[in-house]
Amino acid sequence: MSPSQIIVLATPVFFLLIAMELVIGFKRQRNTYRLADAVNSISLGMLSQTSAVFTRLLRIGIYTALFEHAALWRDDAFWTCLPGWLLALVFYDLCYYWLHRMGHESAVLWAAHAVHHQSQDYNLSTALRQTSSGALLGWVFYVPMALAGVPPLVFGVVALIDLLYQFWVHTEQVGRLGWFDRWFCSPSNHRVHHAVNDAYLDKNYGGIFIVWDRLFGTFKDEDEQERCVYGTRGLLNSWDPLWANAQVYAGLAHDSWHARSWLDKLRVWIKPPGWRPADVAQRFPKPAFSMAQMQLYHPPMTRAVQGFAFVQFALLLAGVAAFLWRADSAPLAENAIWFAVLLTVQWSLGAVMQGRIGLLMALLLQSGALATATSALGFMQWHWLFKPLTMGIALFLVATSAHPSSGRGPFDPKGLALLGAALLGSLAGDVFLMFEGFFIPGLVSFLVAHLFYVALFKRGQRWFPHRGALAATLCIGAAMYVFLWTGGLPPALRAPVAAYVLVIALMAAQALGRATVLRDAPSRLVAIGAGFFMLSDSLLATHRFVQPLPWSQVGVLATYYAAQALIVAGMLRGASNSQQPPITPRTDPARSPSAA
Repeated sequence: MSPSQIIVLATPVFFLLIAMELVIGFKRQRNTYRLADAVNSISLGMLSQTSAVFTRLLRIGIYTALFEHAALWRDDAFWTCLPGWLLALVFYDLCYYWLHRMGHESAVLWAAHAVHHQSQDYNLSTALRQTSSGALLGWVFYVPMALAGVPPLVFGVVALIDLLYQFWVHTEQVGRLGWFDRWFCSPSNHRVHHAVNDAYLDKNYGGIFIVWDRLFGTFKDEDEQERCVYGTRGLLNSWDPLWANAQVYAGLAHDSWHARSWLDKLRVWIKPPGWRPADVAQRFPKPAFSMAQMQLYHPPMTRAVQGFAFVQFALLLAGVAAFLWRADSAPLAENAIWFAVLLTVQWSLGAVMQGRIGLLMALLLQSGALATATSALGFMQWHWLFKPLTMGIALFLVATSAHPSSGRGPFDPKGLALLGAALLGSLAGDVFLMFEGFFIPGLVSFLVAHLFYVALFKRGQRWFPHRGALAATLCIGAAMYVFLWTGGLPPALRAPVAAYVLVIALMAAQALGRATVLRDAPSRLVAIGAGFFMLSDSLLATHRFVQPLPWSQVGVLATYYAAQALIVAGMLRGASNSQQPPITPRTDPARSPSAA
């Protein structure tokens, strides 16, 4: 049984314990859960496990290679007897201590480990909140075990035991445990580790044994007079699983790029978290950390959003379980496609809970991802469902957004009609291209859709306001047409394809020109969407008329749905007149650090 399958089998136990903690918290009137935070934490745990399918070769492969070729002592019989297993577990926990400690003392390692600390709640769901990039450098700390001759099987088992042990210590419902706290990592000890209080910062790194911290001077006892405040000193303030993994890396890359000294560019990554070159700190100052100003990130969610999040989370959990159960035996390409689908669901769910997108936009993105995956993997009956469904959701989104109750403000009726007509033409093109022998009707449908898009992007603007953009798109279109002509474009299709290339180039030029005039985020989304349209059509034409492309369906459909989603999102945001106030984090006085 693979490690992924063991995690799947352990998942019901995790959720049973989470349910028990939730019930106990309500009975004690000390509930430590918030729906969005718990969903986000568990979603990051899912992402950690699904991404591990692709990094396992790095982690286990390097270890196995070192064991086979560099082990200083080989005695598999010893390591597979009871004393050997126990020694291996202790050995692993010592290596983990140093990995964990350096994860707080070196910025590049903190960039991976910070994910686990970002939650401002402390409960069993926080235990599942894990990094997706830790394997990139984390394997270095276990090299001593390979050199000592610990077999890969023993290493993998004790690693899993160490990981599973640490689940139960993430709770506020278990108090001090007397003698146990002196020897082992316990809830009390680990609460200190997750706290950002000055007295608690960077303490208690042990995974199973807390004696390492006592030996190496990093132990701190929990003080009943100082309540632990959780999170990180650079608050995430987002439910985005991708940004959660990238936030610290992005900050380090920014500081490294702007540092004038080449040595400082390197030091940024190696020095402790928070260190910044003097010139960078002067040019890009950051406010000093203040416990009193540390607010609880808690965007409001309506009941509809809460229900959507709950259902989506349940479906996501089932999808991740199915993925992990068969990932080790499935082809890499198939795993990559389903991973992309799951990632789309995770990102869109976080965006809905955060208020960045609506429910229908999330469904549009998810349906588009499923249409792409089912086409690429040959599940054509499902593809025939999701492909038209995606454009149907887009049409419904536009219709409901124009309704007065949507809260988006007045929508230009002619603009609405043009956007709807463009989507309807795209839907017709989708349906035609699903059947053999209907390429020309499909081409004509998309040609009409792009004409409606051109007219839509023209509203309120002059024709092609940026001549450079017009020249660039026409040159790209001409180059693409020459490529298709010389690559084998049938004579009967040369005129229709020429007309199509011209129209899509003009559409992109109008969208780009519009963005240069308006200079706002919605118009930039539309312009990027038009660019994706050009890319999607170029891939489709190349695959059909010049030479087959690997993963052509993935490239064509992924860029096509990205184009539609970006254009719809940009046009609807632009139509809202920016009258809605932005969603700001809400402070819970009962749980803010200042109230602690």
